[in-house]
Amino acid sequence: MIRKLILAAAGLSLLVSCGSSSRQKGSEQAEEKVPVRVQRLQTQPIAKTLEYTANLQADEQVYYAPAATGRISKIYVEVGDKIQKGQLLVDMDRTQLVQAEVQLENLKTEYNRAKTLKETNSISQQAYDQAVTQYEVTKANVDFLKENTQMIAPFDGVVTGKYFEDGEVYTGGAFGGASKPAIIAIEKINPLKAYVNLSEQYFLEVKEGMEVELHSNIYPDRTFKGKISIVYPTIDPASRTFTVEIQVPNSKEELRPGMYTTLTFEVGADEGLIVPSIAVLKLQGANNRYVFLNKNGVAKRVEVTLGKRFEDQVEIISPEIHPGDELVVAGQGRLVDGSLLDIQK
Repeated sequence: MIRKLILAAAGLSLLVSCGSSSRQKGSEQAEEKVPVRVQRLQTQPIAKTLEYTANLQADEQVYYAPAATGRISKIYVEVGDKIQKGQLLVDMDRTQLVQAEVQLENLKTEYNRAKTLKETNSISQQAYDQAVTQYEVTKANVDFLKENTQMIAPFDGVVTGKYFEDGEVYTGGAFGGASKPAIIAIEKINPLKAYVNLSEQYFLEVKEGMEVELHSNIYPDRTFKGKISIVYPTIDPASRTFTVEIQVPNSKEELRPGMYTTLTFEVGADEGLIVPSIAVLKLQGANNRYVFLNKNGVAKRVEVTLGKRFEDQVEIISPEIHPGDELVVAGQGRLVDGSLLDIQK
C-alpha cells in the first residue's frame, strides 16, 4: 500500500512538472517579437481634384439656309468637307435677284432725276419722297437677295449634314433628317467646348482661365488640356449647382463633337497621409483595408479608407491615425493585433 502511494505521488509530480514546462514554452512563444520596419507619418500636400463627365460639343453649329425660299442651283460641298470662312457653299437661283437688279437700275435713274429737280425746286416734296422711298426699298431688296442667293461660310469648320441636292426647291421646311430647316449643316470643331454642373461649394474656387484635363476612352493614353471659358453667375436652387463652360483647343481635330470625356478640375490642395501601398492590408473575403501602427512596441490594427493613389503610394484616411504615428511598412503580414514588435533599423 505504501509503495502504491509513493508511485502515485511521483506520477502527480511528473504531471505537474510537464504542465509547468508546457505553459512556460507557450508563454515564450506568445512573447516572441516579430521583426518589422516602421515609417513615421507626416502630412503631405495633396491636390484637391474633381472629376466629372461630359460630351464634347462644337464651338458653333449652324443649320444653314437662306432666308427666302427658292430653287437650289448648286451645292459645292459634301458631308465631311472642311470649309474656310468666306468660302462659297451654296448658290441659289438668281432669277429674282436679276429682276430686282434691273428694277433697281430703272429706279436709280428716277431717283437721280428727282434729286436734280429737288435742287431747283421743280418737283413736289411728295413726288420726291416717293422716288427716294421706291429706290431705297428696292435697293434693300437687292441686298437681301444677294445675301440669300450665295451662302458663304461664316467660320472655319466642317460640313456635318446635307439635306438637299442641286435643282431641288428649298421650301423652308426641315427635310432629309435635319432637325431644323436647312440646306446644309456646318460646325466649328476647333475649338470644342463642354458644359459641366459643379457643386455650389466650389463656386469661389473655380475661376475663368483655370486649366482642365480631359481624357477620352478613344485615346486611353492621352491627356488633353482645356480651360474654363465661362463661369455662369447663378446657382440652380434645385440642384445646388452652377454651370461652367470649358473650351478645348482642337487644332489637329483629334477630338470630335459628341465624344464622351472625363474632365478633371484641380481646385486647390489638402493635407493628407501618403504611405506605401504595400503597407495597407486587405481583409480576406471583404473589402476592408487596414494597417498596423507601432504603439510602444505593440502592433495596433487600425482600419483605414483609401484616398487618392499615386503610383506605388496611396492616401490613407482614419480618425485614429495622426501625423507622428509610426506605421509598419515591412513585416506587417505576420502581425495580429497586439503582436510584440522588434523594430528593425
